[in-house]
Amino acid sequence: MKKFDGVIFDMDGLLFDTELIYYTSTQKVADAMGLPYSKEVYLDYVGISDEEVQENYRRIYASYGHDTVEEFIRRSYDDTLQEFRSGNVPLKPGVVEFLDFLDDQKIPRLVASSNVRPAIEMLLSHAGIQDRFVGIVSAEDVKRAKPDPEIFQKARQLLGTEAPKTLIFEDSFHGVSAAHSAGIPVIMVPDLLQPTEVIQEKTLHVLESLHQAPHYLK
Repeated sequence: MKKFDGVIFDMDGLLFDTELIYYTSTQKVADAMGLPYSKEVYLDYVGISDEEVQENYRRIYASYGHDTVEEFIRRSYDDTLQEFRSGNVPLKPGVVEFLDFLDDQKIPRLVASSNVRPAIEMLLSHAGIQDRFVGIVSAEDVKRAKPDPEIFQKARQLLGTEAPKTLIFEDSFHGVSAAHSAGIPVIMVPDLLQPTEVIQEKTLHVLESLHQAPHYLK
């Protein structure tokens, strides 16, 4: 008997090595515009929606004026999108092998990401793995972003699985918290941030890469 009937994947930092692209693109624009920015600022917003990130930028850079903040947001977004369109965004280690394993086990899976649908579809398509997922739940499909559980609740409903028989893979604190609040088991594969003790307690396991993932579904 299978341990799990369905798998839900986050995307940024879990399937694709995108988090560093987001950071470097934003840092480059901030430096060019003379805005204070750092990796620490970026890490505070890992795992939340683009809309929430932009609202935070509007708040912390309010003193620079509306036009400057909006230009910063636009240029950062455009620079990141250009990187995505290049088709050079690498998959994280073990992704293809794990998808092969899930195919062999006939376990359906989908993507539940705080990113927008066009970006998700672009990255999946460029990597040639878009047809290996039964569906996508994106930022446009929910009213509340992670760490709210809504995105994972919708994803599980789309899979048609029960919460205890569904497994989520996440890389971010917000994602792990969202999965935990949804009552769905979650395995963390850290990207930029190693889990705190509180976050680790919310997971089934913490893995170095998806290469280790098949062991937990056998």
